[in-house]
Amino acid sequence: MSTMTKRQARERRHRRVRGKVAGTAERPRLVVFRSNRGIFAQLVDDETGRTLAAAGWNSLGKLSGSKVEQAAEVGKALGKAAKAAGVETCVFDRGGYLYHGRVKALAEAAREEGLRF
Repeated sequence: MSTMTKRQARERRHRRVRGKVAGTAERPRLVVFRSNRGIFAQLVDDETGRTLAAAGWNSLGKLSGSKVEQAAEVGKALGKAAKAAGVETCVFDRGGYLYHGRVKALAEAAREEGLRF
């Protein structure tokens, strides 16, 4: 009997979610990718395959604090970029990650900036 690695389990959860969630131009998909060093998020229109807005920890410059605080800053930056792109609502794709910690902080910060999902 073979066991899955953590990465394989996350990819399986992500495929399951992606079967149900798709983004449109009016309501794009908010995709989250979490690495060991930082976190990235983007708004994707799946119909045309275009990224409408994006934010990442490395584009924010020098950050101090925990990774959760870093994720909240990325969420705020994404909310501002979404406003500039004319996006008000989206569907949330947590990327197979559990909704807590950094993913939750990013989502709540994006909501505070006016993004609805």
